[in-house]
Amino acid sequence: MAASTPQVPETSAEHDARQLHDTHRPVDANEIAIGVIIGRTSEFFDFFVYAIASVLVFPTLIFSFADPLTGTLLSFAVFALAFVARPVGTAIFLAVDRRYGRGVKLTIALMLLGVSTVATAFLPGYDQVGWLAVAILVIFRIGQGLALAGTWDGLASLLALNAPNTKRGWFAMVPQLGAPIGLIVASALFAYLSWALSAEDFLGWGWRYPFFVAFAINIVALFARLRIVVTPEYTHLFESGELEPSTLRETITNDWRNIVIGAFAPLASFALFHMVTVFPLSYVFLYTQEVPANFLVIEIAAACVGLVAVVLSGYLADSIGRRQLLGYSAAAIGVFSIFAPLLLGAGQTGETIYMIIGFALLGLSFGQSSGVVAANFTRLYRYTGSALTSDLAWLFGAGFAPLVALLLSSNFGLISSGAYLLSGAVCTLVALYLNRHLARTN
Repeated sequence: MAASTPQVPETSAEHDARQLHDTHRPVDANEIAIGVIIGRTSEFFDFFVYAIASVLVFPTLIFSFADPLTGTLLSFAVFALAFVARPVGTAIFLAVDRRYGRGVKLTIALMLLGVSTVATAFLPGYDQVGWLAVAILVIFRIGQGLALAGTWDGLASLLALNAPNTKRGWFAMVPQLGAPIGLIVASALFAYLSWALSAEDFLGWGWRYPFFVAFAINIVALFARLRIVVTPEYTHLFESGELEPSTLRETITNDWRNIVIGAFAPLASFALFHMVTVFPLSYVFLYTQEVPANFLVIEIAAACVGLVAVVLSGYLADSIGRRQLLGYSAAAIGVFSIFAPLLLGAGQTGETIYMIIGFALLGLSFGQSSGVVAANFTRLYRYTGSALTSDLAWLFGAGFAPLVALLLSSNFGLISSGAYLLSGAVCTLVALYLNRHLARTN
Protein backbone atom coordinates (compact mmCIF):
# COMPACT_ATOMS: atom_id res chain seq x y z
CA MET A 1 0.00 0.00 0.00
CA ALA A 2 1.29 3.47 -0.79
CA ALA A 3 2.71 5.34 2.14
CA SER A 4 0.60 8.20 3.48
CA THR A 5 2.06 11.68 3.52
CA PRO A 6 3.05 12.77 7.05
CA GLN A 7 2.06 16.10 8.48
CA VAL A 8 4.99 18.51 8.13
CA PRO A 9 5.32 22.29 8.40
CA GLU A 10 4.35 23.91 5.11
CA THR A 11 6.70 26.16 3.18
CA SER A 12 5.98 29.87 2.83
CA ALA A 13 5.13 29.28 -0.83
CA GLU A 14 2.58 26.62 0.15
CA HIS A 15 1.10 28.93 2.77
CA ASP A 16 0.66 31.71 0.22
CA ALA A 17 -0.87 29.27 -2.23
CA ARG A 18 -3.39 28.08 0.35
CA GLN A 19 -4.32 31.66 1.21
CA LEU A 20 -5.05 32.36 -2.46
CA HIS A 21 -7.28 29.34 -2.82
CA ASP A 22 -8.88 28.77 0.57
CA THR A 23 -12.50 28.78 -0.57
CA HIS A 24 -13.33 25.11 0.21
CA ARG A 25 -15.38 24.88 -2.95
CA PRO A 26 -15.73 21.89 -5.27
CA VAL A 27 -13.15 21.56 -8.01
CA ASP A 28 -13.68 20.24 -11.50
CA ALA A 29 -11.72 18.81 -14.40
CA ASN A 30 -11.54 22.16 -16.21
CA GLU A 31 -9.66 23.76 -13.32
CA ILE A 32 -7.25 20.82 -13.17
CA ALA A 33 -6.71 21.23 -16.91
CA ILE A 34 -5.63 24.87 -16.47
CA GLY A 35 -3.03 23.86 -13.90
CA VAL A 36 -1.76 21.09 -16.16
CA ILE A 37 -1.39 23.41 -19.18
CA ILE A 38 0.49 26.06 -17.16
CA GLY A 39 2.86 23.50 -15.72
CA ARG A 40 3.59 21.67 -18.95
CA THR A 41 4.06 24.88 -20.93
CA SER A 42 6.70 26.13 -18.50
CA GLU A 43 8.53 22.79 -18.63
CA PHE A 44 8.51 22.61 -22.42
CA PHE A 45 9.60 26.24 -22.77
CA ASP A 46 12.67 25.40 -20.67
CA PHE A 47 13.16 22.29 -22.76
CA PHE A 48 13.09 24.06 -26.11
CA VAL A 49 15.19 27.02 -25.00
CA TYR A 50 17.96 24.56 -24.15
CA ALA A 51 17.33 22.47 -27.28
CA ILE A 52 17.63 25.44 -29.64
CA ALA A 53 20.76 26.64 -27.86
CA SER A 54 22.19 23.13 -28.30
CA VAL A 55 22.18 23.76 -32.04
CA LEU A 56 22.81 27.48 -32.41
CA VAL A 57 25.07 28.27 -29.46
CA PHE A 58 26.79 25.45 -27.59
CA PRO A 59 28.69 23.90 -30.54
CA THR A 60 30.43 27.25 -31.05
CA LEU A 61 30.63 28.46 -27.44
CA ILE A 62 31.41 25.24 -25.55
CA PHE A 63 32.78 22.88 -28.21
CA SER A 64 34.80 25.38 -30.23
CA PHE A 65 37.74 22.96 -30.22
CA ALA A 66 35.83 20.68 -32.63
CA ASP A 67 34.50 21.09 -36.16
CA PRO A 68 30.82 22.18 -36.43
CA LEU A 69 29.46 18.64 -36.94
CA THR A 70 31.44 17.13 -34.09
CA GLY A 71 30.59 20.08 -31.88
CA THR A 72 26.89 19.59 -32.53
CA LEU A 73 27.12 15.86 -31.84
CA LEU A 74 28.87 16.58 -28.54
CA SER A 75 26.21 19.16 -27.74
CA PHE A 76 23.48 16.59 -28.40
CA ALA A 77 25.31 14.09 -26.17
CA VAL A 78 25.10 16.58 -23.29
CA PHE A 79 21.47 17.29 -24.26
CA ALA A 80 20.66 13.59 -23.73
CA LEU A 81 22.03 13.58 -20.17
CA ALA A 82 18.84 15.17 -18.83
CA PHE A 83 16.83 12.18 -20.04
CA VAL A 84 19.29 9.78 -18.43
CA ALA A 85 19.02 11.70 -15.16
CA ARG A 86 15.22 11.76 -15.08
CA PRO A 87 14.64 8.24 -13.66
CA VAL A 88 17.18 9.03 -10.93
CA GLY A 89 15.36 12.28 -10.23
CA THR A 90 12.07 10.42 -9.99
CA ALA A 91 13.50 8.11 -7.32
CA ILE A 92 14.87 11.07 -5.33
CA PHE A 93 11.79 13.27 -5.54
CA LEU A 94 9.33 10.46 -4.83
CA ALA A 95 11.17 9.98 -1.55
CA VAL A 96 10.81 13.72 -0.86
CA ASP A 97 7.12 13.48 -1.77
CA ARG A 98 6.47 10.61 0.62
CA ARG A 99 8.29 12.29 3.51
CA TYR A 100 7.53 15.98 3.08
CA GLY A 101 4.57 16.19 0.73
CA ARG A 102 3.81 17.14 -2.85
CA GLY A 103 4.09 20.89 -2.27
CA VAL A 104 7.61 20.69 -0.85
CA LYS A 105 8.70 18.37 -3.64
CA LEU A 106 7.31 20.64 -6.31
CA THR A 107 8.90 23.74 -4.76
CA ILE A 108 12.35 22.13 -4.61
CA ALA A 109 12.07 20.70 -8.12
CA LEU A 110 10.95 23.91 -9.80
CA MET A 111 13.55 25.96 -7.95
CA LEU A 112 16.25 23.48 -9.02
CA LEU A 113 14.96 23.63 -12.58
CA GLY A 114 14.93 27.42 -12.51
CA VAL A 115 18.40 27.72 -10.99
CA SER A 116 19.90 25.16 -13.41
CA THR A 117 18.30 26.98 -16.32
CA VAL A 118 19.19 30.56 -15.36
CA ALA A 119 22.72 29.50 -14.39
CA THR A 120 23.20 28.32 -17.97
CA ALA A 121 22.79 31.95 -19.02
CA PHE A 122 26.07 32.76 -17.25
CA LEU A 123 27.95 29.92 -18.91
CA PRO A 124 31.55 30.79 -19.86
CA GLY A 125 32.97 29.65 -23.17
CA TYR A 126 35.63 27.05 -23.88
CA ASP A 127 37.97 29.80 -25.04
CA GLN A 128 37.72 31.36 -21.57
CA VAL A 129 37.98 28.43 -19.13
CA GLY A 130 38.70 25.39 -21.31
CA TRP A 131 37.21 22.03 -20.34
CA LEU A 132 35.69 23.55 -17.22
CA ALA A 133 33.03 25.07 -19.51
CA VAL A 134 32.07 21.57 -20.68
CA ALA A 135 31.93 20.29 -17.10
CA ILE A 136 29.72 23.19 -16.01
CA LEU A 137 27.32 22.61 -18.90
CA VAL A 138 27.10 18.91 -18.01
CA ILE A 139 26.32 19.72 -14.36
CA PHE A 140 23.60 22.21 -15.28
CA ARG A 141 22.04 19.79 -17.77
CA ILE A 142 21.95 16.96 -15.26
CA GLY A 143 20.39 19.38 -12.77
CA GLN A 144 17.66 20.15 -15.30
CA GLY A 145 16.98 16.44 -15.81
CA LEU A 146 16.73 15.71 -12.09
CA ALA A 147 14.44 18.71 -11.61
CA LEU A 148 12.17 17.81 -14.54
CA ALA A 149 11.50 14.46 -12.89
CA GLY A 150 10.53 16.25 -9.68
CA THR A 151 8.04 18.51 -11.43
CA TRP A 152 5.70 15.55 -11.84
CA ASP A 153 2.74 16.79 -9.79
CA GLY A 154 0.19 14.09 -10.55
CA LEU A 155 -2.26 16.58 -12.06
CA ALA A 156 -2.28 14.77 -15.41
CA SER A 157 -3.26 11.52 -13.70
CA LEU A 158 -5.82 13.35 -11.55
CA LEU A 159 -7.25 14.87 -14.70
CA ALA A 160 -7.60 11.43 -16.28
CA LEU A 161 -9.40 10.10 -13.19
CA ASN A 162 -11.86 13.01 -13.09
CA ALA A 163 -12.57 13.19 -16.82
CA PRO A 164 -16.04 12.10 -17.97
CA ASN A 165 -16.04 8.65 -19.59
CA THR A 166 -17.10 10.10 -22.92
CA LYS A 167 -14.29 12.68 -22.93
CA ARG A 168 -11.26 10.73 -21.78
CA GLY A 169 -9.44 11.37 -25.05
CA TRP A 170 -10.18 15.08 -24.87
CA PHE A 171 -8.78 15.46 -21.36
CA ALA A 172 -5.83 13.15 -22.15
CA MET A 173 -4.65 15.61 -24.81
CA VAL A 174 -4.74 18.63 -22.47
CA PRO A 175 -1.27 18.07 -20.91
CA GLN A 176 0.26 17.80 -24.38
CA LEU A 177 -0.79 21.33 -25.35
CA GLY A 178 2.21 22.60 -23.41
CA ALA A 179 4.66 21.19 -25.98
CA PRO A 180 3.63 23.20 -29.07
CA ILE A 181 2.93 26.31 -26.99
CA GLY A 182 6.36 26.11 -25.37
CA LEU A 183 8.03 25.54 -28.76
CA ILE A 184 6.23 28.47 -30.39
CA VAL A 185 7.30 30.90 -27.67
CA ALA A 186 10.89 29.63 -27.46
CA SER A 187 11.35 29.62 -31.24
CA ALA A 188 9.85 33.09 -31.59
CA LEU A 189 12.19 34.46 -28.94
CA PHE A 190 15.30 32.97 -30.55
CA ALA A 191 14.17 34.00 -34.03
CA TYR A 192 13.74 37.61 -32.91
CA LEU A 193 17.11 37.73 -31.15
CA SER A 194 18.99 36.20 -34.08
CA TRP A 195 17.31 38.66 -36.46
CA ALA A 196 17.79 41.74 -34.29
CA LEU A 197 21.41 41.09 -33.31
CA SER A 198 24.58 40.54 -35.23
CA ALA A 199 26.05 37.03 -35.11
CA GLU A 200 28.76 38.28 -32.75
CA ASP A 201 26.28 39.88 -30.33
CA PHE A 202 23.93 36.89 -30.47
CA LEU A 203 26.70 34.44 -29.55
CA GLY A 204 28.20 36.88 -27.06
CA TRP A 205 25.14 37.73 -24.98
CA GLY A 206 21.87 37.64 -26.94
CA TRP A 207 21.27 33.90 -26.57
CA ARG A 208 21.34 34.24 -22.78
CA TYR A 209 18.08 36.19 -22.50
CA PRO A 210 15.72 33.23 -23.19
CA PHE A 211 17.21 31.45 -20.18
CA PHE A 212 16.34 34.43 -17.96
CA VAL A 213 12.80 34.36 -19.34
CA ALA A 214 12.60 30.64 -18.58
CA PHE A 215 13.50 31.30 -14.95
CA ALA A 216 10.76 33.93 -14.64
CA ILE A 217 8.18 31.58 -16.17
CA ASN A 218 9.19 28.86 -13.71
CA ILE A 219 8.47 31.16 -10.77
CA VAL A 220 5.02 31.98 -12.12
CA ALA A 221 4.33 28.30 -12.82
CA LEU A 222 5.42 27.34 -9.31
CA PHE A 223 2.77 29.50 -7.66
CA ALA A 224 0.14 28.54 -10.23
CA ARG A 225 0.66 24.86 -9.56
CA LEU A 226 1.02 25.17 -5.79
CA ARG A 227 -2.24 27.08 -5.78
CA ILE A 228 -3.84 23.83 -6.90
CA VAL A 229 -1.90 20.90 -5.46
CA VAL A 230 -1.67 22.07 -1.82
CA THR A 231 -5.31 22.99 -1.26
CA PRO A 232 -7.52 20.71 0.89
CA GLU A 233 -9.87 20.00 -2.02
CA TYR A 234 -7.09 18.65 -4.22
CA THR A 235 -5.38 16.86 -1.36
CA HIS A 236 -8.62 14.96 -0.82
CA LEU A 237 -8.90 14.19 -4.54
CA PHE A 238 -5.34 12.88 -4.65
CA GLU A 239 -5.90 10.68 -1.62
CA SER A 240 -9.33 9.41 -2.67
CA GLY A 241 -7.94 8.55 -6.08
CA GLU A 242 -5.02 6.76 -4.41
CA LEU A 243 -2.66 9.13 -6.19
CA GLU A 244 -0.10 8.95 -3.45
CA PRO A 245 3.53 8.06 -4.17
CA SER A 246 4.26 4.36 -3.84
CA THR A 247 7.89 3.24 -3.78
CA LEU A 248 9.62 2.39 -7.03
CA ARG A 249 10.18 -1.13 -5.78
CA GLU A 250 6.47 -1.65 -5.07
CA THR A 251 5.44 -0.18 -8.38
CA ILE A 252 7.94 -2.11 -10.50
CA THR A 253 7.18 -5.38 -8.69
CA ASN A 254 3.41 -5.10 -9.11
CA ASP A 255 3.09 -3.22 -12.40
CA TRP A 256 6.28 -3.95 -14.35
CA ARG A 257 4.37 -5.14 -17.42
CA ASN A 258 2.46 -1.88 -17.71
CA ILE A 259 5.66 0.10 -17.20
CA VAL A 260 7.34 -1.70 -20.11
CA ILE A 261 4.34 -1.39 -22.41
CA GLY A 262 3.71 2.20 -21.36
CA ALA A 263 7.31 3.11 -22.12
CA PHE A 264 7.17 1.72 -25.66
CA ALA A 265 3.56 2.50 -26.66
CA PRO A 266 4.23 6.21 -27.36
CA LEU A 267 7.68 5.58 -28.89
CA ALA A 268 6.65 6.63 -32.41
CA SER A 269 5.42 10.04 -31.28
CA PHE A 270 8.35 10.61 -28.94
CA ALA A 271 10.86 9.74 -31.68
CA LEU A 272 9.01 12.00 -34.12
CA PHE A 273 9.03 14.73 -31.46
CA HIS A 274 12.73 15.42 -31.89
CA MET A 275 12.76 14.54 -35.57
CA VAL A 276 10.63 17.63 -36.29
CA THR A 277 11.99 19.98 -33.61
CA VAL A 278 15.69 19.65 -32.80
CA PHE A 279 17.13 17.43 -35.55
CA PRO A 280 15.93 19.38 -38.63
CA LEU A 281 17.22 22.63 -37.13
CA SER A 282 20.65 21.06 -36.75
CA TYR A 283 20.59 19.64 -40.29
CA VAL A 284 19.59 22.97 -41.83
CA PHE A 285 22.16 24.84 -39.75
CA LEU A 286 25.00 22.47 -40.69
CA TYR A 287 24.25 21.51 -44.28
CA THR A 288 22.47 24.46 -45.87
CA GLN A 289 23.07 28.18 -46.27
CA GLU A 290 19.66 29.00 -44.85
CA VAL A 291 19.48 31.55 -42.04
CA PRO A 292 18.48 29.77 -38.79
CA ALA A 293 15.87 32.44 -38.01
CA ASN A 294 14.03 31.60 -41.24
CA PHE A 295 13.80 27.96 -40.30
CA LEU A 296 12.62 28.88 -36.81
CA VAL A 297 9.73 30.74 -38.44
CA ILE A 298 8.87 27.61 -40.41
CA GLU A 299 9.02 25.70 -37.14
CA ILE A 300 6.65 28.18 -35.48
CA ALA A 301 4.11 27.84 -38.29
CA ALA A 302 4.36 24.05 -38.21
CA ALA A 303 4.01 24.04 -34.42
CA CYS A 304 0.73 25.95 -34.82
CA VAL A 305 -0.45 23.10 -37.07
CA GLY A 306 0.71 20.68 -34.39
CA LEU A 307 -1.26 22.57 -31.75
CA VAL A 308 -4.45 22.19 -33.79
CA ALA A 309 -3.65 18.51 -34.34
CA VAL A 310 -3.25 17.94 -30.60
CA VAL A 311 -6.73 19.36 -30.03
CA LEU A 312 -8.08 17.26 -32.90
CA SER A 313 -6.60 14.14 -31.31
CA GLY A 314 -8.94 14.62 -28.36
CA TYR A 315 -12.02 14.52 -30.60
CA LEU A 316 -10.74 11.58 -32.62
CA ALA A 317 -9.75 9.54 -29.57
CA ASP A 318 -13.25 9.91 -28.14
CA SER A 319 -14.77 9.01 -31.50
CA ILE A 320 -12.73 6.01 -32.61
CA GLY A 321 -10.83 5.07 -29.45
CA ARG A 322 -7.41 6.02 -28.14
CA ARG A 323 -5.76 2.75 -29.08
CA GLN A 324 -7.02 2.94 -32.65
CA LEU A 325 -5.88 6.53 -33.05
CA LEU A 326 -2.41 5.70 -31.74
CA GLY A 327 -2.19 2.70 -34.05
CA TYR A 328 -3.25 4.67 -37.12
CA SER A 329 -0.88 7.49 -36.19
CA ALA A 330 2.05 5.10 -35.74
CA ALA A 331 1.33 3.54 -39.13
CA ALA A 332 1.18 7.00 -40.70
CA ILE A 333 4.48 7.94 -39.03
CA GLY A 334 5.96 4.75 -40.51
CA VAL A 335 4.86 5.82 -43.98
CA PHE A 336 6.12 9.36 -43.37
CA SER A 337 9.53 8.01 -42.38
CA ILE A 338 10.00 6.62 -45.90
CA PHE A 339 9.74 9.93 -47.79
CA ALA A 340 10.49 12.41 -44.98
CA PRO A 341 14.26 12.45 -45.62
CA LEU A 342 13.64 13.37 -49.27
CA LEU A 343 11.56 16.35 -48.20
CA LEU A 344 14.07 17.62 -45.66
CA GLY A 345 16.79 17.58 -48.29
CA ALA A 346 14.71 19.32 -50.95
CA GLY A 347 15.27 22.95 -50.06
CA GLN A 348 13.04 25.39 -48.21
CA THR A 349 9.82 24.19 -49.85
CA GLY A 350 10.61 20.60 -48.95
CA GLU A 351 11.53 21.62 -45.42
CA THR A 352 8.19 23.39 -45.00
CA ILE A 353 6.23 20.37 -46.22
CA TYR A 354 8.34 18.09 -43.99
CA MET A 355 7.64 20.22 -40.94
CA ILE A 356 3.90 20.67 -41.54
CA ILE A 357 3.23 16.98 -42.17
CA GLY A 358 5.53 16.00 -39.34
CA PHE A 359 3.86 18.28 -36.82
CA ALA A 360 0.38 17.23 -37.95
CA LEU A 361 1.27 13.58 -37.29
CA LEU A 362 3.05 14.51 -34.08
CA GLY A 363 0.00 16.34 -32.77
CA LEU A 364 -2.33 13.42 -33.46
CA SER A 365 -0.02 10.86 -31.82
CA PHE A 366 1.61 12.93 -29.09
CA GLY A 367 -1.78 14.30 -28.11
CA GLN A 368 -2.72 10.91 -26.69
CA SER A 369 0.66 9.71 -25.41
CA SER A 370 -0.06 10.85 -21.84
CA GLY A 371 -3.34 8.96 -22.02
CA VAL A 372 -1.46 5.77 -22.76
CA VAL A 373 0.73 6.24 -19.72
CA ALA A 374 -2.12 7.03 -17.33
CA ALA A 375 -4.58 4.42 -18.58
CA ASN A 376 -2.33 1.42 -17.96
CA PHE A 377 -2.00 1.63 -14.21
CA THR A 378 -4.23 0.67 -11.31
CA ARG A 379 -4.98 3.61 -9.04
CA LEU A 380 -2.64 2.36 -6.33
CA TYR A 381 0.42 2.67 -8.58
CA ARG A 382 -0.80 5.30 -11.03
CA TYR A 383 1.12 8.24 -9.52
CA THR A 384 4.54 6.59 -9.38
CA GLY A 385 3.97 4.37 -12.41
CA SER A 386 3.00 7.29 -14.63
CA ALA A 387 6.06 9.29 -13.56
CA LEU A 388 8.48 6.41 -14.16
CA THR A 389 6.89 5.38 -17.45
CA SER A 390 7.05 8.95 -18.74
CA ASP A 391 10.75 9.10 -17.85
CA LEU A 392 11.50 5.85 -19.67
CA ALA A 393 9.44 6.77 -22.73
CA TRP A 394 11.32 10.05 -23.09
CA LEU A 395 14.64 8.31 -22.53
CA PHE A 396 14.10 5.52 -25.08
CA GLY A 397 12.05 7.49 -27.59
CA ALA A 398 13.43 11.00 -27.55
CA GLY A 399 16.53 11.42 -25.41
CA PHE A 400 19.06 10.28 -27.99
CA ALA A 401 16.98 10.97 -31.11
CA PRO A 402 18.81 14.17 -32.23
CA LEU A 403 22.22 12.60 -31.61
CA VAL A 404 21.42 9.32 -33.37
CA ALA A 405 19.62 10.96 -36.30
CA LEU A 406 22.43 13.45 -36.94
CA LEU A 407 25.10 10.79 -36.54
CA LEU A 408 23.34 8.46 -38.96
CA SER A 409 22.63 11.22 -41.48
CA SER A 410 26.19 12.48 -41.47
CA ASN A 411 27.55 9.01 -42.16
CA PHE A 412 24.88 7.29 -44.25
CA GLY A 413 22.72 10.10 -45.62
CA LEU A 414 19.32 11.44 -44.64
CA ILE A 415 17.57 8.20 -45.56
CA SER A 416 19.06 6.56 -42.45
CA SER A 417 17.24 9.05 -40.19
CA GLY A 418 14.01 7.81 -41.75
CA ALA A 419 14.94 4.27 -40.75
CA TYR A 420 15.39 5.43 -37.17
CA LEU A 421 11.93 6.98 -37.16
CA LEU A 422 10.46 3.83 -38.70
CA SER A 423 11.85 1.73 -35.86
CA GLY A 424 9.94 3.89 -33.37
CA ALA A 425 6.70 3.37 -35.29
CA VAL A 426 7.22 -0.40 -35.28
CA CYS A 427 7.84 -0.41 -31.51
CA THR A 428 4.61 1.49 -30.93
CA LEU A 429 2.56 -0.90 -33.05
CA VAL A 430 4.00 -3.91 -31.24
CA ALA A 431 3.38 -2.35 -27.82
CA LEU A 432 -0.22 -1.49 -28.71
CA TYR A 433 -0.80 -5.02 -29.93
CA LEU A 434 0.41 -6.42 -26.63
CA ASN A 435 -1.49 -3.95 -24.53
CA ARG A 436 -4.73 -5.84 -24.12
CA HIS A 437 -5.74 -3.79 -21.13
CA LEU A 438 -5.73 -0.61 -23.20
CA ALA A 439 -7.75 -2.40 -25.87
CA ARG A 440 -10.42 -3.38 -23.30
CA THR A 441 -10.74 0.15 -21.94
CA ASN A 442 -11.23 1.87 -25.30
